[in-house]
Amino acid sequence: MAKTAFVDLSSGVVRLEQSDPALLEMFLGGRGYASKLLYDRVPPDVQPLSPENLLIFSMGMMGGTPWPTASRGHVTFKSPVTGAYGHANSGGYWGAELARAGYDALVIKGKASQPVYLYVTDDGVEIRQAGDLWGLEITPVTQRLESLGKVACIGPAGENLVNFAAIMNDYSRAAARSGSGAVMGSKLLKAVVVKAAGKKNVPEAYLKKIKELSQRMRDDRNIEELKRYGTSILVEIQNMSGALPSRNHQRVQVPFVEKVGAFALDKYVLRGKGCFSCPVHCGRVTKIPQGEYACDTGGPEYESMSALGPMTWNSNIESVVYANLRCNELGLDTISTGVTIAFAMECAENGLLKDDELSLEWGDVKTELTLIEKIARREGIGNLLADGTRLAAKAIGGGAERFAMQVKGLELPRQDPRVAKGFGMAHAVGNRGADHLYALPTIDAAGLWETARHYFPEEMLDELMDTVNEKYKPDIVILGEHFCALVDSLGICKLASVENFAITPEDLADGLSELLGKKVTAEELLLIGERVVNLERMYNVRHGYSRKDDYLPERFMKEPVNVWEYTPNPETGWGTPSEKPIRENVVIRDLDAMLDRYYSLRGWSQDGIPADETLRRLKLL
Repeated sequence: MAKTAFVDLSSGVVRLEQSDPALLEMFLGGRGYASKLLYDRVPPDVQPLSPENLLIFSMGMMGGTPWPTASRGHVTFKSPVTGAYGHANSGGYWGAELARAGYDALVIKGKASQPVYLYVTDDGVEIRQAGDLWGLEITPVTQRLESLGKVACIGPAGENLVNFAAIMNDYSRAAARSGSGAVMGSKLLKAVVVKAAGKKNVPEAYLKKIKELSQRMRDDRNIEELKRYGTSILVEIQNMSGALPSRNHQRVQVPFVEKVGAFALDKYVLRGKGCFSCPVHCGRVTKIPQGEYACDTGGPEYESMSALGPMTWNSNIESVVYANLRCNELGLDTISTGVTIAFAMECAENGLLKDDELSLEWGDVKTELTLIEKIARREGIGNLLADGTRLAAKAIGGGAERFAMQVKGLELPRQDPRVAKGFGMAHAVGNRGADHLYALPTIDAAGLWETARHYFPEEMLDELMDTVNEKYKPDIVILGEHFCALVDSLGICKLASVENFAITPEDLADGLSELLGKKVTAEELLLIGERVVNLERMYNVRHGYSRKDDYLPERFMKEPVNVWEYTPNPETGWGTPSEKPIRENVVIRDLDAMLDRYYSLRGWSQDGIPADETLRRLKLL
């Protein structure tokens, strides 16, 4: 049986306990276990940046084992962005090291009297002084500590309590969304270093399942594409479909995709990079050899490329790579950073915001790079933007709210809801706000017909798989939410599971059955996923959330867009649009109808509140 460490930074007391087996059976571990701890221990009167808030690092049952992609670490907390439920997730090696050291979770509360870091081994947790580390960026902190073990840390953004600060591990891996870094900074906790004594022992039958699955993954076409280009290929794919957010979602395509997509990035990629126990290696190691943006870095991934490129109308791939590096070094969520800068640019375009030093004009690289630094350090205009678009819009006034691309305070990820309607639905109802990874509803857009046939009735399929048809998008979102909660609770990567079903719930059930030595079914695991989603919903309900908060910015219902076919010009890198759009007046037609069906299927009231009957069925009441 694994253990849970409870750390009180205010008193300096560390307590190790065996993890409650009943909770692990109900929630598996990882995200599910941490959500239960948060629900039970952090009530509504606790402020996100107060010592009473918890910062919970957790790993799933498969984490740290040889199971393909079992690298994902989870962080759960009350979010300064949403004021309610918050979580973040990252790959690399840090999370696997925590699992191999025998921990289900580190539960951290309080606030140190001076900067500290935690040193975690199989035997316990030490609180060590970190005054000499405070103020440093991610690379120097990691370099100073990595001889001790795997390092997760915050940069200046977390120290300065930027609402969308990230926790970074393994240099360039980010647990970024919802403000995890700000919560860590509020506790004067600079880093958590983990050193495991050895490997996790697993049954031979489990290893046999791993071998079978690994071979199947090697033959999977979708996995092969991820190996070749990583997620950066989505820039071209999204631009072609018209789901690439541009100029703060004023547009859904860019004419310069050849300059900022996977093929433009490829000339700077040195090699692919994988996380612990990952056969995919979708990460990139990238080098800009010379010039003002010279750098050597990990990434960027699709979401970062899109947020720091097309979203701000930046067509310079070298500056996008460099901007991604600066966000990583400062400890910033690249998604929220890019969206917040685009918000500032649109506010300036409409006469609501100006700066004496910066143009705030679309595509101005100086503006983008300078704002990244100012936001992280809360300097000048950066202090306003560091609170995120929802709060910044309220401070600016004059109708700036209509330019804030956020849900529940969290800035939208890089799918345009008008075109990627399943994602639009998922962004609206996600319990941590606008979130592409809370449901990852790709079944229709990726053309996963066999997957659809497995989980849905045949008579639904034509409408369900029509990307324009809104009728059954709630059905896809619900399956995705359960599957995402499941893999987060087991410690598995979504790119090789929910994204393309290369790893299915049935695979996870087979593997977990061998790991635990008892039969587990896919249906039972998806039920646990449903339980986790409902518990997180109830945490938000406690904080006053309801249907009124499950809405998208009005732009997506009131501002239709056209989608064009672009012919690239190889000499300029800019494309020429077709004479006529290939899709016209694309918009979310009836979000309320989608919400009605979503709530009904979930067993929630039409105000978005889980019914007592549903909670009893899920053993939450």
